[in-house]
Amino acid sequence: MSPTTIWITVLAGSAVCLALKLAGHVVPGSWAAHPRVARTAALVTVALLAALVAVQTVASGRELVVDARLPALGVAAVALLLRAPFIVVVVLAALTAALLRAAGMP
Repeated sequence: MSPTTIWITVLAGSAVCLALKLAGHVVPGSWAAHPRVARTAALVTVALLAALVAVQTVASGRELVVDARLPALGVAAVALLLRAPFIVVVVLAALTAALLRAAGMP
């Protein structure tokens, strides 16, 4: 890809982001206050975050991989179910991934 194409893509993406932000100011507040819209917005946020975590955990480029990230995510999920503080969850997941990588798991 040429540098010109990359810059055009970056500028177009920036313009779209700005347009979306400005569109948020045009939407009446009564629409956002509606219970159904609030519920949907909350669920969409959780779904998008879950999809991002899933893709970042099992994808590497265009391949699906099972490496130390997957068990680390499992440990983090268990820690969250046990209501551990967030910093403990992060440390446990990082420690799990580090130990598995030290043991030879990719």
